[in-house]
Amino acid sequence: MTYHPGSGKFGHRVFGAVQFLLVAMLFLVPCLAPAQQAQPWKQIPIPPLHPFHPQQPKRIPLPNGMVILLQEDHELPLINGFIEIRGGSRDEAATKAGLVGLYADAWRTSGTATHNGDQLDDLLEARAAKVETGGDIDSTSLSWSCLTRDEDFVFGVVLDLLEHPVFREDKLQLAKQQAAASIVRRNDDAEGIAAREAAKLVYGPDSPYARQPELATIQAVTLDDLRQWHDKTVVASNMVLGISGDFNTDEMEKVLRHAFANLPRGEAIPPVKEEFTGPKPGVYYVDKSDVNQSNVFIVGLGTQRNNPDYFALSVMNEIFSGGFGSRLFQDVRTKLGLAYAVGGSYGSSYDHPGMFRVIAATKSQTTVQAAEAMLDEVRGLKTRPFTEDELRRAKDEVLNSFIFNYDTKDKVLAEAAKLEFYGYPPDFLERYRENVEKVTIADLERVSRKYIDPSRLAVLVVGNEKEFGTPLTALNMGTPHPIDISIPGLPPQEPKVAGSPEGAQ
Repeated sequence: MTYHPGSGKFGHRVFGAVQFLLVAMLFLVPCLAPAQQAQPWKQIPIPPLHPFHPQQPKRIPLPNGMVILLQEDHELPLINGFIEIRGGSRDEAATKAGLVGLYADAWRTSGTATHNGDQLDDLLEARAAKVETGGDIDSTSLSWSCLTRDEDFVFGVVLDLLEHPVFREDKLQLAKQQAAASIVRRNDDAEGIAAREAAKLVYGPDSPYARQPELATIQAVTLDDLRQWHDKTVVASNMVLGISGDFNTDEMEKVLRHAFANLPRGEAIPPVKEEFTGPKPGVYYVDKSDVNQSNVFIVGLGTQRNNPDYFALSVMNEIFSGGFGSRLFQDVRTKLGLAYAVGGSYGSSYDHPGMFRVIAATKSQTTVQAAEAMLDEVRGLKTRPFTEDELRRAKDEVLNSFIFNYDTKDKVLAEAAKLEFYGYPPDFLERYRENVEKVTIADLERVSRKYIDPSRLAVLVVGNEKEFGTPLTALNMGTPHPIDISIPGLPPQEPKVAGSPEGAQ
């Protein structure tokens, strides 16, 4: 069709389109030559970070071995406290795995000789206060929160739970039912399976750091076990107490000294002596037929925070897997499109090695390709040079995120208590920033050579083996090892049908 000006609608449309294009070009011209545009924001000077000297809590060591940390803060009329007690699930007998979890539940719900747990619920709720107990791998805890005006009453409840707990059979049975329900459903979530089995590969199936409760082990726990655990662990030499909030430090110190002066010193729970050799290299898999994607974990031993190389490893980890700009994310997810989610960490714990983990969730059909790409990124830590731009960005991200972890007095108190609990120097936080800023390219190259060894890693896949497409043998790491995740004490279950409500992930 030929265009004739003024010949009808078509002519008006074309003329309007020409006008639109001419106007649009006027606006697009500046965007077509970005190299010629001034970028003044890049010239803004970035001042150095201010010195990091958080207000440390007052440390009060008692003659019986207990340590108290007080952090006065009058911003709100609230008081928060906690007592960390050494001894956790890693210290329980293997035949009674799960004891600490049951103890932590039944301790608070059972209550005391004065008030049972249900009565405590009502009394605390009327004051908008709470008192909670908990259990972890290396500790149990007692914590509370209340208005300043209710501190005397709430702290009285805390002391009563410490000194006069009454463990009740009905509350123990309730805790056992809840624990059994968790065990029965532990294979429902593919990612949870992967995390659990990864720990077994790294630390060993019988390690206290990978041990898991079973139906038989929780059933074996008795009220006497709970009482004996309490008597064994709730002693002064095992305890670190921290309180923050609206109080006068001198007055609070007097109250606490009087409250705990007669608490027996007792015997401290000794550190766990464990040799860590890392996983046996190879490919391991859990065949989960009711999913349509795979969870891929590449795992090995990490480090401890008292390692002098911890700071350089933190920066290396940021470059490798720290976020959207990391090598792992940019290459495996953005460029190759092989993962819904991908991440990792060169893990560090306070008193034992953490785990080195590279994790991805991918389609079943791309399981092997994703694993190969992840392994390539690990190898790249030894072969691909680090750049000054990577170093600068990683330092900025580590330090900028670090400071927000300790931007309140509550957070500083919690970290100070953690350092006290594990025997770290009190200035560890302040030295962290200084040591991170000192990290150089040479340091990154040195720690990558020293700590990264792809030949000592294990690859774990949890997914639907029939849908992998490429077999796991293509990873060239030997014959893949199947992992049995059946739950002792339960009859074998028929595989769930993919797409059914029970099998949906």
